[in-house]
Amino acid sequence: MAHVKFSILGASAALVVLGACTPPPEGTPALQDSRRVQNGAVIGGLLGATVGVLTSDDDVLPTVLATAAAGAAVGGVIGHELDKQEAELRNSLDSDIGIVNAGDRLILTFPNDLTFATNSAALSPAIRGDLSTVANSLQSYPGSNVHITGHADSDGSAEYNQGLSERRAQAVANSIASGGVPYTRMSIVGVGESAPIASNLTTEGKAQNRRVEIEIIPQ
Repeated sequence: MAHVKFSILGASAALVVLGACTPPPEGTPALQDSRRVQNGAVIGGLLGATVGVLTSDDDVLPTVLATAAAGAAVGGVIGHELDKQEAELRNSLDSDIGIVNAGDRLILTFPNDLTFATNSAALSPAIRGDLSTVANSLQSYPGSNVHITGHADSDGSAEYNQGLSERRAQAVANSIASGGVPYTRMSIVGVGESAPIASNLTTEGKAQNRRVEIEIIPQ
């Protein structure tokens, strides 16, 4: 039975992948956006197929195909919604704020020089409008959770940088909450200097490492 189930899982996964990879018709949005939607559909389909296999008994094929199709549909919707939300945020936020669409989430990177003064966890007046825009977007897309992470460079002690990153992440969360987004949708952490994205040996690298990231994760 286990061999049969895994064989059907492989076949169903292949069907889902082939269906999701059908080229978009003429006049559809940009290929990059289409691929993100397709990736969401593939992921959803594979998850659906897995659930179908694990929860079925003798007559597994109808269950597998149904759950794969449902999973693909959900994944496709998530991909489309992320593309839409990304485009809206790009049109509204400061161009220095990084936006990455990872296919299953949006990652917003707020550079420290734009967000905080040196050694401060008080938000700059310039960034409050952008955080209000993020809060409005989160209210427009209520089916997502928000992960807020504060980062620091390696200047100073690790203990001090840890505390500063936590306070900065909390300040960003407080601003978003003041825009109407409940804390129950948020997870808030500071990781200090432990997750650099550039070298801490250069001034430019340190500037990149000082940041707050907001991940918007559809559920």
